[in-house]
Amino acid sequence: MFDADKNFQPHGTTDSPDTRIDKFTFFGVLLILFAITVPLVVFPQQGADWVALTKSFVTGKLGVGYLAFGVLAFIFVVYISFSDIGNIKLGKPEDDVEFKTGSWAAMMFCGGIGSGVMYWGIVEWVYYWQGPPFGLEPGSPDAVRWASTYGLFHWGPVAWAIYLVPSVAIAYFAHVRNSPVLKVSQSLMPLLGERFTKSNWGKMIDVFFVFGMIGGGATSLGLASPMIGEGLYELFGIPNGLLMQLAVLLVTTSIFAYSAYQGLRGGIQKLSNINFYLAIAFLVFVLVAGPTVFILNVGLESLGRSLTQMATMMTWTESFAGFEKQGFKNTGFPKDWTIFYWAWWLVFAPTIGLFIAKISKGRTIRQMTVGSMFYGSLGCAVFFIILGNYGMYLQLTGALDVVSVLNDKGATAAIFAVLNTLPMAKIAIGVFVVLAVLFTATTFDSISYILASVVQHEVDGEPHRWNRLFWAFTLCILPAALMFIGGLNTLQTASIFAGAPLLIIMSMLMLSVIKAAKYDLYYQPDYSLKTIHIEEIPANAPWEHGETTQAPEGSVLAQQAVYEELRQGGEEETKETSA
Repeated sequence: MFDADKNFQPHGTTDSPDTRIDKFTFFGVLLILFAITVPLVVFPQQGADWVALTKSFVTGKLGVGYLAFGVLAFIFVVYISFSDIGNIKLGKPEDDVEFKTGSWAAMMFCGGIGSGVMYWGIVEWVYYWQGPPFGLEPGSPDAVRWASTYGLFHWGPVAWAIYLVPSVAIAYFAHVRNSPVLKVSQSLMPLLGERFTKSNWGKMIDVFFVFGMIGGGATSLGLASPMIGEGLYELFGIPNGLLMQLAVLLVTTSIFAYSAYQGLRGGIQKLSNINFYLAIAFLVFVLVAGPTVFILNVGLESLGRSLTQMATMMTWTESFAGFEKQGFKNTGFPKDWTIFYWAWWLVFAPTIGLFIAKISKGRTIRQMTVGSMFYGSLGCAVFFIILGNYGMYLQLTGALDVVSVLNDKGATAAIFAVLNTLPMAKIAIGVFVVLAVLFTATTFDSISYILASVVQHEVDGEPHRWNRLFWAFTLCILPAALMFIGGLNTLQTASIFAGAPLLIIMSMLMLSVIKAAKYDLYYQPDYSLKTIHIEEIPANAPWEHGETTQAPEGSVLAQQAVYEELRQGGEEETKETSA
């Protein structure tokens, strides 16, 4: 079954892409999915206990691995962006960008974040207020300052760097090496070899990668459905029960299934643009209607703190937590938040990374990496700065005790308690609910589109429409079943475990794309190494006494001298003509 020579075909054996379904990957993903979810459904309590134990192991024992990977991913993206590799164009010389910058940024942000930024953007600061980092006193001035800062860090450049690890690798092989295979195993070929990556052993890598996609995609509904249901209750008084959440799931699925069916330009691009501009309008309204000066002041201060303290936050492991007798505090903050977030982004990285790679054809690698990190981090920061600081202002002034509402009634109740303080609250809540639906839909149509691409042998333009629809509704059925038995929170935690194997795979992707790109660069006849050996020294440089030695023919200085002579000659001819 795992014969390394099986299914191996040398280059050039077929003229057109093989768009058939890769049965091994397709059914392998479904098998693992049901092997994990069925026991959770049949034995919900035991499954919940097992998942909680697994989460404790992943975030506790592997915590330093996740933090180290975050640092490594950030360094990787910076290196790729500002080395010669960053200058490589994703496509042929004549290829133009497929999407204008505005649409590209909107698709990337809306597809990469989902409704989670709306959920956490309003209430995340409350958790940091009550359980601050660095052993600070809850509710103290320093705790408040860090509460407005840490959200920007957790949703900032490191998160997008994690997304970009698979983006760079897959975009390189898809657009530079013109591979019709949109798979992770293909991107590992420089490290593992062609025979291995095209065998079933290589396909197992794709299976784990796809399972991470499904785990990340399905769990995002754990935040979206209750939040949307609570919004509909606020608007129409409909109880936010199981039937309401299933109805929300069905409507959202219908939207993103249609969008995925229409493809990148016909569906996903249009839906993302609508989502993007409606989000801007909502944020501007909150900024103008709220304490504008306070929001901007705190936002700028928090942004500066997150940038200056970024290295500290990236590497804080609370390593002395076990020495409480010596005065050290054990807050559990890195494990509960930073490590959990890095594991969370890692689960989403396969989907969003592949999607960013797919929509970035025609750009340089630097444009893709810097643009993704800038627009993605900026978009998240704007949500946290405006929505979070508005809620914090209510808490500080006593207009609304957001902390008590969250502790007594839950996060969704706190979100709508904050929104109810806005002018024209019903309209604001209505727009918020529509945005939550659109954010969820744009994320899921991206996921279903990429899932369909990965489970085909090769992709000719876009994956089959029936394939896109299948994965759209597969993503819906699983969380719907778990909602029915009340096990969605268990799935949310279980998805973190799905990211553990990705630590190794993603680290290999970094090495693989660097190896491939360097080889291809050195192979180009017009590429020159940046290390220059100074062999000819002028007898007298311009800053030394004496006449400057004439530069050798062909050197840049000689070319500049010739150009200067031609320019001066042209000016003299112009003067003579004028005279």
